[in-house]
Amino acid sequence: MPDVAVTARVEQVYREESRRILATLIRLLGDFDLAEEALHEAFFVAVERWQRDGVPDNPRAWLVSTGRFKAIDVLRRRARFNASRPLLIAQLEALEQADWSDEDVEDDRLRLIFTCCHPALAADAQVPLTLREVCDLTTEEIARAFLSTPPTIAQRIVRAKAKIRDANIPYQVPTLAELPERLDSVLRVIYLVFNEGYSASVGAELTREELTREAIRLGRLLVELLPEPEVMGLLALMLLHEARRLARTSASGELIVLDEQDRSLWDAGMIAEGCALVARALKTRRFGPYCLQAAIAAVHAEAAKAGETDWPQIVGLYDVLVQAMPSPVIELNRAAALAKRDGPLAGLILIEGILQRGELLDYHLAHSARAEFCRQLGRVDEARAAYERALELTQQVPERRFIEGRLKGLE
Repeated sequence: MPDVAVTARVEQVYREESRRILATLIRLLGDFDLAEEALHEAFFVAVERWQRDGVPDNPRAWLVSTGRFKAIDVLRRRARFNASRPLLIAQLEALEQADWSDEDVEDDRLRLIFTCCHPALAADAQVPLTLREVCDLTTEEIARAFLSTPPTIAQRIVRAKAKIRDANIPYQVPTLAELPERLDSVLRVIYLVFNEGYSASVGAELTREELTREAIRLGRLLVELLPEPEVMGLLALMLLHEARRLARTSASGELIVLDEQDRSLWDAGMIAEGCALVARALKTRRFGPYCLQAAIAAVHAEAAKAGETDWPQIVGLYDVLVQAMPSPVIELNRAAALAKRDGPLAGLILIEGILQRGELLDYHLAHSARAEFCRQLGRVDEARAAYERALELTQQVPERRFIEGRLKGLE
């Protein structure tokens, strides 16, 4: 293959397989940092070798094997310079003696998720670590998701890796008896991955399909592993949102709000699967926040036209959801639903109450919603100020263009 084609193939494999390869290397090597170093060494070698020998039949197995041998070389060098470290010598001997074959390349990402979400780790480190290691989000992307700073997130990740190493936290899927207590963090991780893909925090694109696809795949794995109501609820929620992805932007990439979307573009298969999961979960009567959010998404999905949406039912579901999981963001969403049922003034009163409490002051969607209600009420100056504040807080290009369009409309 020409050099350009090989390089493109290596880049494609990295995009599609690097997280699987990393997870397997962590299982084989027992060390996050060593596995990451081995991963990048393997891809570096691939660029040269694949040009000379051709792309292997099983690129993932080739890369895992190459990464493993690179890690052994690293440990040999370390052992030569510091033969007094018995743990290092033992690690090297175990790697050299371990059997290996291409068939040993299993999908270890679910195992990796549960390791990253181990209860021995600090709660504020579990999700960032998993987003970084399993999904390859940058510390900057994770920081935006947490409304934090990159140095803070990076420090949490470093501490979590050290804890896993020093405490010998097992790299395995928990037993069925242990699963429920470990599940909340895992669900939160998967949903944050999905949200970053469904509405990217920065950049020129509204969505990142590879992240939504990955989150849904992990959700399916969890449903197979533990078909609990909240697991089904999360998968249903992601499917029902993802079903609308193609309708959320125009051909030129402009944002299209829910009421104006072409519903014929919605994925009927995903909607049917999501609604079936919601019904299955609600029948257990052991549902929680994810099931309730999925139920709201199902009501939206079942409306053939925006004007046929059952807003009273949605407001009622939000009433239950606010009780189950108090959150200013959920209150904001409830305010938007209430405005659809009772008019913009009802929604505006609720949003101003949230902002007056000092909550969501740096959340652009709160200011966008306030601006929209002010615009509908003819309060142009207030709408302009709110849109301008939302624009200051928005880093995503399609959202910025949408807000700029609304400001021009006020003029």
